[in-house]
Amino acid sequence: MSSETISALNETDCEYTVTHSKAKAFYETYERKEELQHQTHFCPGCGHGIVHKMLARAIDELGIQNKTILVGPVGCSVFTYYYFDVGNIQAAHGRAPAVATGVRRSRPESIVIGYQGDGDLSAIGAAEILHAANRGENITIVFVNNAIYSMTGGQVAPTTLLGQKSSTTPNGRSAATEGYPLHVSELLATLEAPVYIERVGLGNNKQIAQATRAVRRAVENQVRGLGFSLIEVLSPCPTIWKMQPVDAQHWVRDVMEKTFPLGVFCDRTKEAQPRQLPEAAPELSEIPKILGVDSESLPEGNAHVLGHRAKELDLRVRVAGFGGQGVLLMGEVLAEAGLDAGLEVSWLPSYGPEMRSGTSNCHVRLSRQPIDSPLVTQPNVLVAMNEPSLRKFYANVPSGGWIVYNGETFPADCEREGVHVLACEFTQIANELGNARASNMLMLGALLEITGVLPEASVDAALRRLVKNPRFVEVNERALARGRELYKESIEGVAHTI
Repeated sequence: MSSETISALNETDCEYTVTHSKAKAFYETYERKEELQHQTHFCPGCGHGIVHKMLARAIDELGIQNKTILVGPVGCSVFTYYYFDVGNIQAAHGRAPAVATGVRRSRPESIVIGYQGDGDLSAIGAAEILHAANRGENITIVFVNNAIYSMTGGQVAPTTLLGQKSSTTPNGRSAATEGYPLHVSELLATLEAPVYIERVGLGNNKQIAQATRAVRRAVENQVRGLGFSLIEVLSPCPTIWKMQPVDAQHWVRDVMEKTFPLGVFCDRTKEAQPRQLPEAAPELSEIPKILGVDSESLPEGNAHVLGHRAKELDLRVRVAGFGGQGVLLMGEVLAEAGLDAGLEVSWLPSYGPEMRSGTSNCHVRLSRQPIDSPLVTQPNVLVAMNEPSLRKFYANVPSGGWIVYNGETFPADCEREGVHVLACEFTQIANELGNARASNMLMLGALLEITGVLPEASVDAALRRLVKNPRFVEVNERALARGRELYKESIEGVAHTI
């Protein structure tokens, strides 16, 4: 009977009252499956549905629905965003604690909860959970342990019991070949930072009641700002265990508990002090002032160069070359100067293990709008510092884009219709300036002149922050200026767009 029906009965002086109803933290309907919008997708007897109810109830009771962010990674818990009417983030496999850390630090007023299975948390995510706990991050982790990889077909997990059969241990887990079951709660309890760690079970109604209290307490600790809490829940998995639901529940109580005893492994809530919230991040408009840049000198946008309105600026740069050519530094200077100029910025490096001569490239984006991804797959400016890099990326430059190439002549077979090219022996010119390694700044100077999106003051400030040696700063500044001149000498008075 729905709560609406009961309320209607109450209006006719019926004796019925509402004692239990669907948690407000759940959506009214679940849209994952069109034909089953009234129920979750979990297998009959699965513990996830029970744990979902516990968590939703805790959110309701603590009145935190509007500021809760739930981080759900890969596994049977992957579809939490279909059920919980809260802020939801989908994390990569095992990365929920790392994502939760970033969310909690950037949104300190929020309540951030990671919801993970044992394969996710204790295998690929072992480093993330260990270090988040060791830092004492003010997050809550709900760890559902059913001792198996369930969603992917029943492979052995770090928590699989000795002798327990799985698709990858058909004869049962052996300590000699697969090691011993990993005791996550006991392991994390040896750390100094966690505030509260408890293992609970779903083996019977009494255990479920205790688990409900533990989940609420772990979330409440975060509301109070006390630090890291984790609740490990021993949960049945009838489908993968190949058991009837009732038998699977008994197996939790009668078998799993012998390896994973229930109890509180860490409780520092009495002596823990609420953590002070970090200062709010400055507004974007305040960043130039903090960095000591004169905001009046910042451009509103160089529309005549960009060929479109400044607010639509989306500069996507790919810088590529060998290790040691200053590829990453060029990208860093460009990104730092963008921050000075009040733009949205991303910088993503990619390089091999070699310190010198290995491949290296980086992605840089500058925009006046929030950046959706740091990846630059179609650069409107490609800076190729050698021919192998040119040949690897030139085909990705769209029509209207630019290629700045470190070479005497541009290879004929790399020419593309509608793509502008500036080819020059930048390394030789840098050598004439006194340092061959300044070729990256020569190319950056040409790029800056082509795009016209950044003031010289921002570029100069970024360069001085990143390059500490005054002698190298002077060489790089001369190289930037010469790079601008090279562009003007090669393509003077011609209008181009990016």
